[in-house]
Amino acid sequence: MKTPKATVIISTYNQPEWLQKVLWGYEEQTETNFEILIADDGSTDDTKHLIDGFKSNSSLCITHVWQEDKGFQKTKILNRAVLLANSEYLIFTDGDCIPRKDFVETHLRLQETNCVISGGYFKLPEEISKDIARTDVKSQNCFKANWLLERGLKKTFKLNKLTSFGLKSWFLNTFTPTKATFDGMNVSAWKQAILDVNGFDERMGYGGEDREIGERLMNKGLTFIQARYSVICIHLYHERPYKNEEALNKNKAIRKQSKNKKITYTPHGIEKG
Repeated sequence: MKTPKATVIISTYNQPEWLQKVLWGYEEQTETNFEILIADDGSTDDTKHLIDGFKSNSSLCITHVWQEDKGFQKTKILNRAVLLANSEYLIFTDGDCIPRKDFVETHLRLQETNCVISGGYFKLPEEISKDIARTDVKSQNCFKANWLLERGLKKTFKLNKLTSFGLKSWFLNTFTPTKATFDGMNVSAWKQAILDVNGFDERMGYGGEDREIGERLMNKGLTFIQARYSVICIHLYHERPYKNEEALNKNKAIRKQSKNKKITYTPHGIEKG
């Protein structure tokens, strides 16, 4: 196999039904020279069976990276996936985010030296998330505003994420008041840049763990490119049972230190100590 242009790292935990829909999205990509690493934070065998079955009927290059379930340790499995990546360019996303067909192509088109691409996502309610079938992904109907509105979606400004192309997407990316951040649902960077800051901080539980590595990358001098109206995925509905105040407060303290002290390297990442 030739060296992939990109490695897509998909984090997941016990959502095989959503992960299947996400993998359908990667089968429709206009850029086909990429590999997928599924960073699995301890899912049961249901996820393994889904992935194994999918691989047997797909041309996608998929590797399942799994660790035992010991609570929320997403940062740890992401670091393992980073080391296993065969590409020099990494796209990070989640197992509940279906990529539009130009997702990989656009990340690669926008890539620049010493830059991070900050993409966008569009959240769907539970019923529409469940209703999306393989045919809807293949036809890309699930990314079309009219299709979603017909199924009861409320019309808001955020629909512009799905309807913006060319000059319109450039205008909205340029003038949005939202800062470009490292959001684990849709972000890309050079592998070497992730290694230079020693990956994700493995002390962190749920809540802002991806933003923290982004802050270290910014401290390192990387430029964040706003592409929330250009690189699109739809975010399927789910509960967050792992969310807790203790972890959130701990994460806030780590992020505050990273920001205030202009930290670029964590001793709690890929290399320990």
